[in-house]
Amino acid sequence: MNVLVTGAAGFIGSTYARMLLEAGAADGTEVARVTVLDRLTYAGTVDTFHLTEPRLRFVCGDVCDAGLVDALMAGADQVVHFAAESHVDRSIAAAAEFVRTNVLGTQTLLDAALRHGVEPFVHVSTDEVYGSVETGARSEDDPLAPNSPYAASKAASDMVALAYHRTHGLDVRVTRCSNNYGPRQFPEKVIPLFITNLLDGRDVPLYGDGSNRRDWLHVDDHCRAVDLVRVKGRPGEVYNIGGGTELSNRRLTELLLAACGADWSRVRHVPDRKGHDRRYAIRDDKARADLGYRPARGFERGLAETVEWYRRNRAWWEPLKRREAEAGPRHAV
Repeated sequence: MNVLVTGAAGFIGSTYARMLLEAGAADGTEVARVTVLDRLTYAGTVDTFHLTEPRLRFVCGDVCDAGLVDALMAGADQVVHFAAESHVDRSIAAAAEFVRTNVLGTQTLLDAALRHGVEPFVHVSTDEVYGSVETGARSEDDPLAPNSPYAASKAASDMVALAYHRTHGLDVRVTRCSNNYGPRQFPEKVIPLFITNLLDGRDVPLYGDGSNRRDWLHVDDHCRAVDLVRVKGRPGEVYNIGGGTELSNRRLTELLLAACGADWSRVRHVPDRKGHDRRYAIRDDKARADLGYRPARGFERGLAETVEWYRRNRAWWEPLKRREAEAGPRHAV
């Protein structure tokens, strides 16, 4: 079996591809080949792979390149689609690339999958499509109410993917996850940004009053859940994937300061982001009941391991930080 994994030079996609190659599929079977398609934008790097792995094929290319996508799909058996522009701040500054990659790229892949009969097509999305949640938690049947251009582009791609199931009968399965963290995350996102800044003796930027709340999910748990959807999910279904640890950004900052041996004097309050959603919260009962999903990595352990990974792997993230500094200041998500 050849699984085409898009966006797998990024944080989550590369973790998933390594999992398939090293640990095998969620049902215990070995995957014969993993084909990675990634454009290697600023957040993608081949350093996440052992390129000498004989079962890995890496292709540098764009999900919007219909000819390339068609050729790769002709040799694929299944698709797991991670490729996306995902940084909210960047989408606020310039939304066009988000619409192009997230919507047109998804449609290009779906067309090719339909032509070649490649299924299931697992489309990886985000809890941000539900918008800000004042109370309770969103289930898969709740209406979508995205607020940022990023979230709107992901909601649109979700709808296009599900339309291919309803219109053409293509076996499409959609996942919506909460905030991911873990090793090898590009240091523009809040946890690696704060860790690397603190390790370098620099301040960390906290939006507004820090009361915005997020649920945190370790990337390993997320990737295991995605593969459960691939091997056990049902066509046309949406599966929420949560981590079970809801924290305010202020509390997260306190934990990161403690883990890095710093104090509150290192925190710099910055003006709140435009349209900053106050809270995300999802119910993942369906994934738990139907697929047997449970997050295995507790947040305390996962955060400590993540801090230690960045502490030990400066050679991986320091060049990325230098490149980001040349592009201008960024804030956390």
